[in-house]
Amino acid sequence: MVNRNERRAVACILLTVIAVVAAASYDRERLEIAKQILEEVPLTDGHNDLPWNIRKFLRNQINDFELDTDLTQVEPWSKSKYSHTDLPRLRQGMVGAQFWSAFVPCAAQNKDAVQLTLEQIDVIRRLVAKYPHQFQLATSVSDILEAHSARPRKIASLIGIEGGHSIGNSLGILRSYYQLGVRYMTLTHTCNTPWADSANEAPVANGLTEFGEKVVREMNRLGMLIDLSHVGENTTRAAIRLSKAPVIFSHSSVYSLCPHKRNVPDDIIQSLKVNGGIIMVNFFPDFVKCAPNATISDVAEHFHYLKRMIGADYVGVGGDFDGVNRVPRGLEDVSKYPELFAELLRSGQWSVQELKNLAGLNILRVMRQVEKIRDDMRTNGSEPEEHPDSPNDNGSCTSNAFYSDDV
Repeated sequence: MVNRNERRAVACILLTVIAVVAAASYDRERLEIAKQILEEVPLTDGHNDLPWNIRKFLRNQINDFELDTDLTQVEPWSKSKYSHTDLPRLRQGMVGAQFWSAFVPCAAQNKDAVQLTLEQIDVIRRLVAKYPHQFQLATSVSDILEAHSARPRKIASLIGIEGGHSIGNSLGILRSYYQLGVRYMTLTHTCNTPWADSANEAPVANGLTEFGEKVVREMNRLGMLIDLSHVGENTTRAAIRLSKAPVIFSHSSVYSLCPHKRNVPDDIIQSLKVNGGIIMVNFFPDFVKCAPNATISDVAEHFHYLKRMIGADYVGVGGDFDGVNRVPRGLEDVSKYPELFAELLRSGQWSVQELKNLAGLNILRVMRQVEKIRDDMRTNGSEPEEHPDSPNDNGSCTSNAFYSDDV
């Protein structure tokens, strides 16, 4: 015969099982809602460094590269801590649009940065062309929406340059990149340029030089997004004040939650709302927790903080996959975006509409406004910015020999 204590123990076990089953059911329900959100709205990620890994691992030789296979089973990708991306995982993650980074290291500044950047733009365009049924090159909001509505659905592929050193102190090069499809440029990477300061080095410009201001105005005129990830605080503030168009942080997180120089302080976050721009949250544990390890819940805290501070309309996603060697538990690669949105739902702090905005509608709004500013400036007859001489090139091996006093 079962005594009272045994009955209580059995009842406790049953209640625990019921609670676990109910929790699992709620988790599945949230994940399904998250997937429905990403079906309706193109999930647009601000930054992925796959093109640089293609250079490192393959020297940009992609004829035999199979992105449509599981790269976790293919060397050297399977051995690299920096590899998080392939087409099967992009599909599983329901990625609708991706800014691919045309990155070259700061060591190339004043040397061959322009050539290397052109090669990175070339490899992105070639990769997109190699998979025409999966990718579509995108340079506008309409291109992103077209790719998302295609059947079968395509991943809109945009190009961003990570570091102003890539223009070689030339407004002509900046314009040429736009013609090749580049739609954002990060003003600096980890090094200062002669016209703008990085977050990683002691400031020299203390804002923007005259040439740096011309870069910002020309990006407005072209319709190129101004990206302020990696950029020093005073340069960031100067760019936000000067820009007629909304700016972005393509892959940055919150300084108040993790005081890393790559993160954004509260006063700049507040000015971002006034500017109408967007901060796209980075997943790198060093920026999320200021520690080697983080979880999906830790990443969610950055989204919650931003929503509380400036609202859900100024936040986006910038995972930085393939550019980091550590990832949060639960966000191991590009397949995990639905889990992130399910985690945000679990918090009870986000409505479905707010998550649609976060997924892609916010960055589409920013891009539309950037395109409108471009069109208005053209209508008003704004001419290309000019600068007779490049800023101090700090020992560039380029030549000014073609200038002459002869008439």
